[in-house]
Amino acid sequence: MKSSLKTIAAIAVIVFIVFASTPLYAQEWSKEQKEVWKNVEAYWELAAKDDIQGFLKYFHDGYSGWNYDSSLPDDKASVRKWAGYYIPRTEVLLYEIKPAAIAVHDKVAIVHYYFSRVYKDTEGKEKTTQGRWTDILTKQGDKWILIGDHGGSKTDNN
Repeated sequence: MKSSLKTIAAIAVIVFIVFASTPLYAQEWSKEQKEVWKNVEAYWELAAKDDIQGFLKYFHDGYSGWNYDSSLPDDKASVRKWAGYYIPRTEVLLYEIKPAAIAVHDKVAIVHYYFSRVYKDTEGKEKTTQGRWTDILTKQGDKWILIGDHGGSKTDNN
């Protein structure tokens, strides 16, 4: 009897360790969701590397997005103007993006994610920003491109 209780206790401890070490929010992404996320990672990487032209290739001509800081939504021409101004003037030192939810409906995807970024501003000051985005993408050829988004920084620490 004592041997069975020890065995049950040992199994219970192992099960607890396995479940405790697995994050509750973890999920398996489908092939389509992974493909969409790969494109989100690609345009973040292009922006971090100051590749404005590559970054803009991920924007649909009919794009409409609304940053928290903007009083009105922006179109692709506005993104081109502001990205052309800010991207070369800041140096991204580190960034991280983490998906929260990805929904794919035929050729449209909705991606909710968090971001954190450390960068040097035009005065050489190191700053940290974090926030969240919702990106709406459409499949165009073999690539997912932005047709809309909403979000931005929640905090800006000097």
